[in-house]
Formats: sequence, C-alpha cells, structure tokens
Amino acid sequence: MSFNIALTGLAAAQKDLDTTANNIANVNTTGFKESRAEFASVYASSVFSAGKTKNGDGVQTTMVAQQFHQGSLNFTQNSLDLAITGEGYFAMSEELGSQDFTYSRAGAFKLNKDNFIVDAQGNFLQGFPVDPSTGDTTSVSLSTSAALQIPDASGSPRATTNVYTSFNLDSRVTSPTLAFDPTVSASYNSSTSTTIYDSLGEPHTLQMYFVKEDPATNPNQWQVYATLGGQLVGPAGDGSVAGPITEFEFDSNGNPASTGDPGVPVSGPTFDPFNIPAGAGAGLSTLLTNGATFPSNIQMNWRDEANTKPPTQFASRFEVKALEQDGATTGRLAGIDIGSDGKIVASYSNGDSTYLGQVAMVRFSNSQGLQQVGNTGWKKSLTSGEPIAGEPGSGTLGTINSSALEQSNVNLTNELVDLISAQRNFQANSRALEVNSTLQQNILQIR
Repeated sequence: MSFNIALTGLAAAQKDLDTTANNIANVNTTGFKESRAEFASVYASSVFSAGKTKNGDGVQTTMVAQQFHQGSLNFTQNSLDLAITGEGYFAMSEELGSQDFTYSRAGAFKLNKDNFIVDAQGNFLQGFPVDPSTGDTTSVSLSTSAALQIPDASGSPRATTNVYTSFNLDSRVTSPTLAFDPTVSASYNSSTSTTIYDSLGEPHTLQMYFVKEDPATNPNQWQVYATLGGQLVGPAGDGSVAGPITEFEFDSNGNPASTGDPGVPVSGPTFDPFNIPAGAGAGLSTLLTNGATFPSNIQMNWRDEANTKPPTQFASRFEVKALEQDGATTGRLAGIDIGSDGKIVASYSNGDSTYLGQVAMVRFSNSQGLQQVGNTGWKKSLTSGEPIAGEPGSGTLGTINSSALEQSNVNLTNELVDLISAQRNFQANSRALEVNSTLQQNILQIR
C-alpha cells in the first residue's frame, strides 16, 4: 500500500512539474493564460475497516485550472493588433460563414490575401454589422456576425448636394458703378469660392460674388452672383439668365432681414437656403462637358453646417466665417482606426471615412469550463455555458485597445519558485518509494 501512496505522490509532483513547465514555456505567448494544478487527497474506506485508524491512500489531480486574470499590455505600431482590457474573448472561425467558433484573447491579427482580418492560423475574426455612415450596430448576435474584411478599392465619388457658407459683408463699401462682370473686379465688392464635385468626382470651382446695391434706393441690400468654372450661373442654374441667383437684405443691426424677395422676412436667424437647379434640361448639369451630371440640386445654405454662424453686415472688412460642402472625389484607402468600442473605421485620401464593422466580443458564465483546443484558443463546453455576445465596453464586457497585445499572465518568478517546490515534492516521494523498497528488501532477507 505504501508503494501506491508514494506513486500517487510522484504522479502528482510530475503533474505539478508539467503544469509549471508549460507556464514557463508560454511566458511570451500572446493571450496565454497560466494554469494551476489542483490536488485532493485519496481516502477509501468500507464498513469493515477501522475509519479511525485509516491513514489515506495518497493524492490525485482534480483539475488543471486556467487562471483568466488580466495580462499586461504590450503596445505596438500595428493598428490590427488588438488587446482586450477586462472580460471577454474574440470570436474566430476557421472558414467563411462557419458557425463553429473558437474563442481567444490573442489579438495579433493581420490581413490575408483577400484582405480579411485573420490570426496566425488563418482563422477569421468575426464582427457585427454596422451602418456605414453612423456606425450604429444593427445586430449583436453571433449568428449574424461575419468575417471582417478591409476593402482595398477606391472610395466612390460623392456629388455635392449642400454648400455651407457664412460671411461678413462690409457695410462701409460703396456700390459698384459698372454692370456685373465676373472678369472685372470693379463690378463687384467681394467674392469667395469653393470646390464642388459632380457625379464622376471631378472638381469644379463655384465662385460667389457679392454686389452692394445703391444705398439711396436699396439700403443694406446685396445681390449674389455665381459662376461654375467661369460660366455664369443664373437663377435657373445654367447660363441662360445673367441675373443674380438671390438677394440679401440686412437690418440696421447687421443681421439677416430678408432673402430672395426684398421685404419678405427670413424664417430664422440666417438667410433662407437657395436651391441651384441641377437638372439636365436647365441646370448646372448643362454647364458640364465631361459626361457627368449633378444628380440633385445644390442647396446653398447661408450659414455654417452647425448653424451657429449667420451672415452679418458689420462695419468691418469682408470675412469668410465658414465655407464647406459635402461632396468628395475618388480616394484611396489611407488608414484603419479601431476604437475602444471595436468600431472599425476606414479613412480615405479624399477625406471620407466609412464604418466597416464592429469587432464581436463574447463572454461566458464560467470561463473555467472552457475547453482548450490549442493555439491559445478555447471552445465552449457544457460547463462553460453558451457564449453571450455583445459590444465591447457594454455591460461586463471589456474594451478594446488597438495597437496593443495582451501578454501572457504568467509570473515567471512565481513559476520558478513553484518549480523548485514541485522538484522537492518529487524528490521526497521518490525517497519514500526508496525507503519502502529498502524495508521490503530487509524483510525478504530475514532467515
């Protein structure tokens, strides 16, 4: 019996050594979680044995339990390196469209030949679908998740539909004596311009001219003319009429009073918007010669986009306070940003940005019940419970750090101490086995 007790001690010490050696071997493995060998005594008795004098039958390994506490972060220069701060796992699949997921905290990701985000084994990182414009997540179910792909195509052009401009017109200037001519600077008081884009993404210069009317007949009134690529834009949107596209009137405090028809009050603290027609029959599209069009009217908004800077007419020099438009030309992929909420944003050289998806994150009721499958991955099991998916940073789920990797949570100093302790236990049990052998040998030699 003492031989068996010593043998169980040797087996337990060996298991402790193996576990410690495995921890030490993975001290630099990204996302690795250390293990701990847990033991329990063996005690067997029956109704015919004296329980009070029973000494026990040795030791057994009850579990090699993984410890899922947070590892330290190692910051990198790769935006596809992801680390989870807090609870949660990345969901990975071996094949596109597969629902057989592996879960991992190793976030050393890269792009494969088809621009999918994968790990070193080629497993696909799963993400939730989002609205490309707002980034709002449309579903947080693993059944609707898909492999995340970074597009390598050019950003599509976007035709201009809105122009936002705000300015101060100098109340001290005098009216021009010449009829308006965009080529003669003496025929207007001030001008500004912006670049707008047609349906093919080709840029065009939209120039606006401000002409003060005769203060004796029309005090505080201004006419607004426009040209597209040097061609006069009339009220119909084309060059058929050489008149102003709209008129402004300011009150005695220099604030907007009326627009379009003098005497008709504005509907707010700024001038009412003016739509420049863009139709092919009579509109801006007739001024284009490159085969493109303006798909919709261009709305001139006489304010900034946030509606905080209305036009004014003060006794100060002409000043452009805001000048923006919402069109864009074609662009190349310039960069990828991943936020702490897992939202992936693609930035293009034309200034556009698009939400591509959101990194899927899951948690388990019992992480200790996860089944190890190698490559720093786990599978769900009956004891772990079903995966609970959610957005990073929501509920008890952790957040994502881009350009960072979670290091192994192995404490090398503790492991070396455990290694010495396991070695001593092995030696002690070996000595017990040797003593038992010596005693039996002595008994056999009795004559």
